[in-house]
Amino acid sequence: MKIEKTINIKNKKASYEYFLLEEMTAGIQLVGTEIKSIRKGDVNIADSFCSFTGNELFLVNAHIKEYKFGNQFNHEPRRPRKLLLRKQELKKIRRKITEKGLTIVPTSMFINKEGFCKVNISIAKGKKMYDRRESIKEKDIKRDLKRIL
Repeated sequence: MKIEKTINIKNKKASYEYFLLEEMTAGIQLVGTEIKSIRKGDVNIADSFCSFTGNELFLVNAHIKEYKFGNQFNHEPRRPRKLLLRKQELKKIRRKITEKGLTIVPTSMFINKEGFCKVNISIAKGKKMYDRRESIKEKDIKRDLKRIL
């Protein structure tokens, strides 16, 4: 089965609000109508984050719009979704989060060549207000340089 349309949903807010330190790819556990909505591109991960419940990592507050033709089998748009990682990866992430006071932020969601939905997550440290201003200045300078060239 070949998938023609590539889906790549990005969280632009994450790079603005956080220093992204380490990135990894995780699978995500979905129900049938969720994957159909993702293939249509009806996803918003801008306000979402990841948190541990027991020994499992969940994607919280990601909005996947209800599928139009889902009937009574439709999903809840903002339910927590389990992220699929190996035990060693989960232990490593948990260790880093508890030691340094960091957080886990989803940076993008995509569908790979096999047709499975994947989420890129990053271990991140929050930016201060002056850091955000600096990143805005850098973007403006890059944009002005592109216009000149």
